[in-house]
Formats: sequence, C-alpha cells, structure tokens
Amino acid sequence: MEAKEPRIGAIIVLVTEGGDIQRINALISEHADLILGRQGIPLRDRSTNVISLVVEGDTDRIGSLTGKLGRLTGVKVKSVLAG
Repeated sequence: MEAKEPRIGAIIVLVTEGGDIQRINALISEHADLILGRQGIPLRDRSTNVISLVVEGDTDRIGSLTGKLGRLTGVKVKSVLAG
C-alpha cells in the first residue's frame, strides 16, 4: 500500500461554555505527532476559547482528530488543508 502524501493545514477549535477542555487537550495530546504549533486564546467576554493548531500529516489522521474534536459537546471545528 502506498503511503499517503503529508498535508499541511490549520484547525480552528471554538470551545463554548460547557466544553470539556480536559478531553480536548487529551485528544490533541493523542495526536501530538501531527501538531506543529498550537495557540490558545480565551475570549472571556464571549465565554469562548479559541484553539488554533497548525498540523502536518495524512488526511486520514487529520480527519480523525477533527472528527473526534467535532463530536464533543460545546466544540465547533473548522479545518483547511493545503498541498
């Protein structure tokens, strides 16, 4: 089976009140080999946290991470891949 070409991309995770930050962090840690960079920004006046991830890996692994994150309560996920 041929190896999939690695892709580079960004994942934006919006976490509203009631979002399980510990579970989010656990999922991100489980996929640490994909993560090139991470930034977290609390928007206290909106009761929202924004986590931005720069990722590199095959589309299956990146899709696995975004899918697992997106199924969590209080979490919205958007991603974009290039190359």
